[in-house]
Amino acid sequence: MANDEYGATGRRRTGASPGRRAVLGAAVLGAGAAVAGAPGVARADARHGHGHGGELPVPTVIAHRGASGYRPEHTLGSYQLALDMGAHVIEQDVVPTKDGHLVCRHENDITGTTDVAAHPEFADRRTTKTVDGTKLTGWFTEDFTLAELRTLRAKERIPGTRQRNTLYDGRWGIPTLDEVLRWADKEGRRRGRRVWLHIETKHPTYFRKLGLGLEEPLAKLLRRHQRHRGNSPTFLQSFEPSSIQRLRKLVGTPGVVLLSGAASRPWDFVEANDPRTVADLIKPAGLKWIASFAQGIGPTLDLIIPKGPDGKLLEPTTLVRDAHARGLVLHPYTMRNENTFLPADFKKGTDPAAYGDAFGAFKAYFATGIDGIFSDNPDTALLAAADFTAGRSGGSGRSGRSGSSGSSGSSVNG
Repeated sequence: MANDEYGATGRRRTGASPGRRAVLGAAVLGAGAAVAGAPGVARADARHGHGHGGELPVPTVIAHRGASGYRPEHTLGSYQLALDMGAHVIEQDVVPTKDGHLVCRHENDITGTTDVAAHPEFADRRTTKTVDGTKLTGWFTEDFTLAELRTLRAKERIPGTRQRNTLYDGRWGIPTLDEVLRWADKEGRRRGRRVWLHIETKHPTYFRKLGLGLEEPLAKLLRRHQRHRGNSPTFLQSFEPSSIQRLRKLVGTPGVVLLSGAASRPWDFVEANDPRTVADLIKPAGLKWIASFAQGIGPTLDLIIPKGPDGKLLEPTTLVRDAHARGLVLHPYTMRNENTFLPADFKKGTDPAAYGDAFGAFKAYFATGIDGIFSDNPDTALLAAADFTAGRSGGSGRSGRSGSSGSSGSSVNG
């Protein structure tokens, strides 16, 4: 349903006041009123600019698994490139080893992201498991000690789409979260500014049933690296709301509930026989419930602007407005440059691995009022964000498609 700000088309009008969205992004999740029962957990506050002092700009660019459009994901090489490009926040996904260490992998199934299949000594570890209702055959982190995982090397997950990334296969190993936190601390000292992270607990219910709960060791690491307070340069995220609720009791670090397709159910809901779906959680009552323990949501982009049967974007939903009304920051996922991942409106040519009109897609998503976005291509996202910000303020910033020469890190503090 359109309002005056969005106009008859449902798209945000050019030059509309950023209002609440800009304030939320500037305050991020700062040192506001603590949530009852969780000392130090800060709430975003639309009326005040307190918090991180504008440390994160709006829109915030979150490097999805690092600069995974250019390097194998969740490697120190991918994280370093994202930081060097100027990404505002860098994402880590964490899964456990057999001996309880947290390592950075998008999934516990490491078949496609490491060279484990080339190690004959681990051939007998190949097995079939059911993870969150999905049957998978491969090698899994929970069947390896950290010492064993250190013998593996990372590789490109989707070589058919990102053949150039295979140049870096084998260059980096699997980092532990502790190593990444130490890297972020070191880079922060070197650059004279804090390095922001976005840390996701993967399959937390599944691992808890194995005796490998994620939240307690994660909280321990956050405390060790002084990232356990409400004003820490860190977001904690999960597709399972109960994981964010559990973390809320352990640390003050701001939490973000990730939201998949509207018809899906968080796996902890499935295990608890909770009938609610994501469609229920994005209604005002569901958002109010999320806001009682989290500071933001990370919806799939289709919940922001759905696609029609032809794959083209339809009108935006009211999710941005509804979430902001309940004090929630929105960090949707995921933008990628390749045609295969873009809405049909922005594909160019017939090669699915070729780049499409990513700048056009970014502009459409930014216009909805989101506070940030996950992207595999931080440099592209930064240019698109600069274009959008310049246009919103009446500037004459050139489109990245026509050869914008501004620094990709120009919108970063410091």
